[in-house]
Parts: sequence; C-alpha cells; structure tokens
Amino acid sequence: MEDEIWLTAREAAELTGVSIVTVYSWVRRGHLKVEGLDHRGQKLFRHLSVARTELTTRAKAKRMLVPAA
Repeated sequence: MEDEIWLTAREAAELTGVSIVTVYSWVRRGHLKVEGLDHRGQKLFRHLSVARTELTTRAKAKRMLVPAA
C-alpha cells in the first residue's frame, strides 16, 4: 500500500524506545520482517509491524518478570 509508513531501524528504535541492537535482534529472532530497502540500502520496516512486535515482546517480558510465589 502506498499510504503505509516505512521506518529505518534507527527510526523504529526511536519510536519504540529500544536500541538499534534490539530491533535487529527482533529481526534475527523472526519477530520482525525486513520489508524493503531505501535508496541508501537501509532496511525498511512497516510501522504497523514494528508496533505489533514491540507490543508482543513487551507483553512477553512482563510475563517473564512476574516473581515466583
């Protein structure tokens, strides 16, 4: 779709409040898919995909942080 918002890894990191290393970790683990390349060859991600990945990983992290009784 032409009206989609595309983000570089740096923009995705800034938007989600994580490091660029974390964004590439999401890619490596299969949580986030590289959807294209910009004119400089930088990887591009769909805004919606980045938001979904952040939501999913933060929800999983909260489950992991619950102390055992």
